[in-house]
Amino acid sequence: MVDVLDRGNSSRDFWADRGYHDKPREHWLKLNGWRPHIQRKGQAGKPIGELDKARNKRIASPRARVEHIFASLAQMGGKTIRSIGLGRAQFCLTIKSAVYNLKRMSSLLEMA
Repeated sequence: MVDVLDRGNSSRDFWADRGYHDKPREHWLKLNGWRPHIQRKGQAGKPIGELDKARNKRIASPRARVEHIFASLAQMGGKTIRSIGLGRAQFCLTIKSAVYNLKRMSSLLEMA
């Protein structure tokens, strides 16, 4: 996880789902200046309480917006690209991103 965190990022928020929840990880993030927004998970045989359910919902809302973008890209063939050369791969991802943006813009215009 340490390799993924960008210290040059202007936001110190760390958003994650239930798979990343544990006390040592949250403690380490806080010690290193990050603001963890990690969803809680219940223990075996012990479901989470109402406060943790509300917290999970509050955290899931902004994450869902980003996850929908990755799901749309996955439906267009995913992030795996078969090409020769980095330039062609970058071009292919740029085209996929442009297609996503056009689809999103057309759906927003329909709503207006």
